[in-house]
Amino acid sequence: MSEKTYPVYGEITGPIVMIGFGSIGRGTLPLIERHFKFDKSRMVVIDPRSDEADLLAKHGIKHIQAHVTKDNYKKLLKPLLTEGQGQGFCVNLSVDTGSLDLMKLCRKLDVLYIDTVVEPWLGFYFDKNMKNSERTNYALRETVRQEKAKNPGGTTAVSTCGANPGMVSWFVKQGLVNVANELGIKFDEPDQNDREGWAKLMKKVGVKGVHIAERDTQRTKNPKPLNVFWNTWSVEGFISEGLQPAELGWGTHENWMPKNAKKHKKGCKAAIYLEQPGANTRVRTWCPTPGPQYGFLVTHNESISIADYFTVEKDGEVVYRPTCHYAYHPANDAVLSLHEMFGNGGTQQPVLHVLNEDELVDGVDELGVLLYGHDKNAYWYGSRLSLEETREIAPYQNATGLQVTSAVLAGMVWAIENPKAGIVEADEMDYKRCLEVQSPYLGPVEGHYTDWTPLDGRPGLFPEDLDEKDPWQFRNILVR
Repeated sequence: MSEKTYPVYGEITGPIVMIGFGSIGRGTLPLIERHFKFDKSRMVVIDPRSDEADLLAKHGIKHIQAHVTKDNYKKLLKPLLTEGQGQGFCVNLSVDTGSLDLMKLCRKLDVLYIDTVVEPWLGFYFDKNMKNSERTNYALRETVRQEKAKNPGGTTAVSTCGANPGMVSWFVKQGLVNVANELGIKFDEPDQNDREGWAKLMKKVGVKGVHIAERDTQRTKNPKPLNVFWNTWSVEGFISEGLQPAELGWGTHENWMPKNAKKHKKGCKAAIYLEQPGANTRVRTWCPTPGPQYGFLVTHNESISIADYFTVEKDGEVVYRPTCHYAYHPANDAVLSLHEMFGNGGTQQPVLHVLNEDELVDGVDELGVLLYGHDKNAYWYGSRLSLEETREIAPYQNATGLQVTSAVLAGMVWAIENPKAGIVEADEMDYKRCLEVQSPYLGPVEGHYTDWTPLDGRPGLFPEDLDEKDPWQFRNILVR
């Protein structure tokens, strides 16, 4: 991609307000500049830190050094979002900002909105007075789905649209179509509004579940020192979600449940949670480069939204639902950081640091979806983006960051092209259009079949409680 060939996907006619300018904000800015027509004098970044002030000045972007809080968000944002003519766009890439409140404000003002997570206000993740069920992503998602049901249609607000949640939901649909074609199944592809049609297709293909299977092999130039938490994306974000309960969409094929698993009494009931932190819960999964691997069952919105979206009901009863969860092997330095943190009673290190493109030497972020349990056993479909290619195609980010920022770009394009779609998740968007926008930034996007199952190499030297009749039971996937 040369500077002359970047497609301009549309015009943002009003102000652009970006909340947060951490690793994802830094990487998203040049993509907005490349792919949209807008008035740069009407863009502002709100971030409490000043360490990126020089970069913003270099790009001619105004910086307001402030926290967006529950007490000040209306007073702070309303004048910025409504200044001048045209339709504004709020790009929320911050931690500790109440996504639902910001979304409601934007829709009231007819301002387009996007975020990468249903983010609560400061204090939610670590509130010891809350029940674990209330600290889940299930509970956070339900607040947004209730708002969608109460106020359907209206100005578009794209909820949870980064790499995952976000892009992986588009991968699920493409992967499903690929497997269906490979199996010779006759079908008419459902359109983006036909949730029931997509769910019936997944049931027909015989998918028992989906892993969001990721392996980050990016390596640092220098070894990690003691008492720092290193990660290739937001450390605050990773620790917050990592200390939430492990959560997963719960499939109809499952015949066993962990003793510390809990069901939800309200809402879509598509998921369960475990009474243990996700970043200290391991599962068996598979990615193309390492093959079999351990991943962490960290809670994510897509674990619930995908299971919910592909649910088939008959006469009010659920007759099919896939199991769905994240299975994340972060960069080795992040694994070491987690080990150190949990070893210290879950107390985070005094220094939190996102590794930038200059501190890393090489590696790939291999992020895809593993559709398993069908007649071809398992199929991984996803992005295998290298640090080297990232440096060539976009500034200010590593491979992990670009998978997120390019999904934000795709979500923004879709919102501009569908400005009255109401509140949507990635599952409800046109996956082909979104991947068309995003793919130039994803490196090789590939599909790989595997004959691996979680029973491989077992039982070994020690007795295990396995279900040998059905390899794809969560009983066999969870590391106990």
